[in-house]
Amino acid sequence: MHTPTGTRSGLAAMWVYRADRSIVGGNAGRRETFPWRMKPDAAVRPLFPPRDHALVKALACERVAETGEPISRQSLDDLTSRVRRALGNVMSPSTVWRILDEDAIKPWQYKYWIFPRDPQFLEKAGPILDLYAGNWGGKPLKNGDFILSADEKTSIQARIRIHPSLGPGPGRAARIEFEYERGGALQYLATWDVRRGYVLGRCEPTSGIEPFGRLVDQVLAQEPYRSAKRLFWIVDNGSSHRGEAACNRLRKVDRRIILVHTPVHASWLNQVEIYFSIIQRKVLTPNDFPNLDAVRMRLALYEDLSNQHPKPFAWKFTRDKLADLLQRIAARERLLAGYFTTQTQDAA
Repeated sequence: MHTPTGTRSGLAAMWVYRADRSIVGGNAGRRETFPWRMKPDAAVRPLFPPRDHALVKALACERVAETGEPISRQSLDDLTSRVRRALGNVMSPSTVWRILDEDAIKPWQYKYWIFPRDPQFLEKAGPILDLYAGNWGGKPLKNGDFILSADEKTSIQARIRIHPSLGPGPGRAARIEFEYERGGALQYLATWDVRRGYVLGRCEPTSGIEPFGRLVDQVLAQEPYRSAKRLFWIVDNGSSHRGEAACNRLRKVDRRIILVHTPVHASWLNQVEIYFSIIQRKVLTPNDFPNLDAVRMRLALYEDLSNQHPKPFAWKFTRDKLADLLQRIAARERLLAGYFTTQTQDAA
């Protein structure tokens, strides 16, 4: 049976909260304000029909348009007050939040992404994705082939806090002083073995051709790379290993090296960036180091820890998925171009 909007009868009566006191010794006090044994959907939907849901979403989007800020910057209580005025009934903040949270399209949420802007993106990214799938030039890789993803994580600072940090306690997080002095910075160069999940890294005072060359020498000096048949090095277009000049330079160092460049603005294709994101979270945050030697030690210890049980990343993005993505992006670009052309013509 439908309950008219604005009434408190029927199912609404089931949202009566317990307010009596517990009689259990040490647990005395008000009981938690949970509704009587009901699933949340059972109460929300009959009380507030689809029209009310649509109005809540419209008011949320309207607020975004008025302020230019995402809903995450808005007050839930303020939005609830406007919903109540519009509906003429009582809707709790938790219900407003639930309606917005369950919506398929959430304009108040966003995430950054990297738009593929290289005109030859598929031609350059395809061989890398083929390598991740175990192929090169249309043929499967052999046992003596290794895929190495390499890059630099630059400007890692040693932030010396002006007051010693306080360790965590019962019910209390660790406390890190906000202000700090700069204790210098270093560069962390690393190579990630895509198929083995093994990492080799080093710290350098600066980045550049020579420091990257020392990383290459470090890798070539160790097995199984010293005895490998082919070494595929995946790198971005940084100055340390850019273009055909870098290919020729590394080929002179070792003819087994095949340098494979990612497209411009596509560092996400380089798997070592995943490892860098892990050490950023687990090793370098919070940045509380007395000096650069402490940074070096922390990076080396985590590298050793990772290599005790090496595990490759479960890479699932393939050449076919990339082709499909680029087709969808191109279709959307054409649609937007047609829309703006029509708008310009109508305005004229």
